[in-house]
Amino acid sequence: MRKISRRQKENRKKTDGIVFSSLEEAIKVLKDTANTKFVETVELHANLNIDPKYSDQQLRTTLTLPHGIGKQVKIAVLTNEENIQEAKNNGADIVGNEDLIQSISKGDFDFDLLIATPNLMPKLAKLGRVLGPKGLMPSPKSGTVTTTLAQTLLDFKKGKFEYKADKTGIVHISFGKSDFSETALIENLHALYKSIEQNRPSGVKGKYFKSLFICTSMGPSIQLELSIFS
Repeated sequence: MRKISRRQKENRKKTDGIVFSSLEEAIKVLKDTANTKFVETVELHANLNIDPKYSDQQLRTTLTLPHGIGKQVKIAVLTNEENIQEAKNNGADIVGNEDLIQSISKGDFDFDLLIATPNLMPKLAKLGRVLGPKGLMPSPKSGTVTTTLAQTLLDFKKGKFEYKADKTGIVHISFGKSDFSETALIENLHALYKSIEQNRPSGVKGKYFKSLFICTSMGPSIQLELSIFS
C-alpha cells in the first residue's frame, strides 16, 4: 500500500469532510496546501449532469481567463506560403505547410497548439488519428481553423484555450498557478464557472452541476458548495 507523506496528511486535515461555502476561504486553503517545492497548477473539476455521447449534451468551447493560466503556449501554424510571414510576425513559434505535415507524420509534436487555415485542412485529414487523441486536431469550433491568423494568434498568446467535458461528463480545467494572488484566482474561477454555465448544453434537463472541486496538482481535493457562485 502506498505510504502517505506527512505533508499529505497535514493537507488532508485542512480539507477532509469539509464542503466550503466561502470561495475566499477555499482559495486560502488551496494556496496553503500548495506546499511542494515547485509552483503548482490549480485546477477545477466540475462534474456535470450531461451524457456527452448525445450531441445535445456535449460541452466544448474556448475561453480567455482575466489573469491567464500562467503558461506560455508554443503554437504551430499550418498555412500556405503567402501567409507564412504574417504568422511569424504575429507570434507563431513554428510555421509551415508540407514540411510541417511531414514533421507531424513522423511524430514530431514540439508544440502545444496547432492552428490551420481552411485551405490546408484537407491535407491534415490523414493525420486525424495522430492529432485527435492528443487534442491537437484544429477545428472551427475551437477557433483553431481560421482565416484571420493575426487575431487568432494574438488571442491564443493572451491565454485563450479550449476546454471540454470528458466522456463521463466531467470538466477538468486549469485556472492558474499556486503563486497567483487570491484575487486573481477567484476572478479566474468566477470567469470559468460563468463560461461553463453559459455554455450549458441544450439537452441538459434539471440540475446542471453535480459537484465542484478545486485542487492543486499535488494537493488534496477541496469541495465547494454548489451555491458558492450564486
